[in-house]
Amino acid sequence: KCAQLRTLEGHSDYVEAVCVSPDGKHIVTGSFDCTARVWRLDDGVHVRTFEGHTDWVKSVCVTADGKHVVTASDDNTARVWNFDDGAHVRTRLSRAQRP
Repeated sequence: KCAQLRTLEGHSDYVEAVCVSPDGKHIVTGSFDCTARVWRLDDGVHVRTFEGHTDWVKSVCVTADGKHVVTASDDNTARVWNFDDGAHVRTRLSRAQRP
């Protein structure tokens, strides 16, 4: 039997993607509000928001070393962010957007 532990509130639209960090301490969510958010798993506190996509975030992943978050969006980009401070590291364009 499953029991709900808590509800994470903060996104302004549907949540499409969820990932647990490799150390099990954080959850990363991606939303139709064009953002990804990091939450502490133990108490549900919002840690940071990754902003920069221009369409909904459909996939989120934390790298195995826990240093980066990778987000993919319907804006045809994948973005890499620093997990610790939320800084944007790089953007990868889809083939359709490349010159």
